[in-house]
Amino acid sequence: MGGSDENNHGVIGSSRFQGGLRAGEGGKFMAATGLNRRALSTINPNLIEGRPHPCAVSKRPLSQINAVCGKIPPPIPQHRPVTRKLAAQMANKQQLKPEETKKPIESVPVPNEPEDCSIIDVDDQDVPMFVQHTEAMMEEIERMQEVEMEDVDEDLLDIDSCDKSNPLAVVEYIGDLYKFYKKAECTGCVPPNYMELQYDINQRMRGILIDWLVEVHYKFELMEETLYLTVNLIDRFLAVKQIARKKLQLVGVTAMLLACKYEEVSVPVIEDLILISDKAYTRKEVLDMEKLMVNTLQFNLSVPTPYVFMRRFLKAAQSNKKLELLSYFMVELCLVEYEMLKFPPSLLAAAAVFTAQCSLSGFKQWSKTSEWYTCYSEEQLMDCSRMMVRFHQAAGTGKLTGVQRKYSTSKYGYAAKSEPPTFLLEA
Repeated sequence: MGGSDENNHGVIGSSRFQGGLRAGEGGKFMAATGLNRRALSTINPNLIEGRPHPCAVSKRPLSQINAVCGKIPPPIPQHRPVTRKLAAQMANKQQLKPEETKKPIESVPVPNEPEDCSIIDVDDQDVPMFVQHTEAMMEEIERMQEVEMEDVDEDLLDIDSCDKSNPLAVVEYIGDLYKFYKKAECTGCVPPNYMELQYDINQRMRGILIDWLVEVHYKFELMEETLYLTVNLIDRFLAVKQIARKKLQLVGVTAMLLACKYEEVSVPVIEDLILISDKAYTRKEVLDMEKLMVNTLQFNLSVPTPYVFMRRFLKAAQSNKKLELLSYFMVELCLVEYEMLKFPPSLLAAAAVFTAQCSLSGFKQWSKTSEWYTCYSEEQLMDCSRMMVRFHQAAGTGKLTGVQRKYSTSKYGYAAKSEPPTFLLEA
């Protein structure tokens, strides 16, 4: 038992030491354990030759090294790569003679493309991602430079360059936003002859209602966009729903309530709207009409109005406060007029800016920059602009004077008192 334990201990110890073998100790180890282990030649005669390890691309094959040394040891199974390598080293140490160990080993050239190893060819590899990005960026810069050169030739101004540091201006998306508004504005338009479907109201009653709502809007000090959305909701509702004459004012009040809920931070209470309507309606009637309107319009309150385009077109015109107020005066005159429904919101906004510029300068003024950002030429605006001039001339003479009185105050810069550009009518 003692001898068996000693032998077992010796075998276990040698295997442990074999796993921790250091470089240069192969000869000493073989001399010490040669009596306890069989020769490699008796262990490996029938084993199948293994392929070189795929990671040994830059090294010389063992067959070439051992051929120089004089004898090729039997191959080692590939499924034990670590043991094979270690066993090959021990076999080489055992077969080398003293006089052969002193001979330098001839260098064997490493093949450029080994057949048994998979090498990643740089030429066959895809172009790195950063290179693709750099090339795409350079192409984009060249394209932008060409566009800028074209813009310089046409004297176009970059109206968003001053807002690049302002995140609220969304300079990166502003162009796409207004392209979308231009495509979507038709969804907020109504047939210009929809009053023919109404049996109890007419276009004159519509004008009286909107003229009154302009004063209500001014009295409540609401936001500008609220008024434009109110008029849009009224026209879209009346275009699909027949309303009795006595309910027309209720439609206007309810439309303003919906617009306030959409645009305003602080919404007027229903009681205030009832009071300003001279208590003609009850709270229940307002709420019932509100349900009817939102269901008829399918809850679609997000439509581009003339106000949306006015902000952009005024910026393209490099406007000041006087030009801005006069442009809004022109547009609000058009809100009251039923015949202006034939023009899309973007055309109304562009024509208002053009007419206001002509009024202040005394001659036709429409720059290349304004034409570029509005997508309307001077000729396309002339019909609408001439109608605005006529409305301006008759603003203080008829019964519908709400817009005239509003823009005759100091708050709005006495814009209504400016001279209309009558020379546009002569042209």
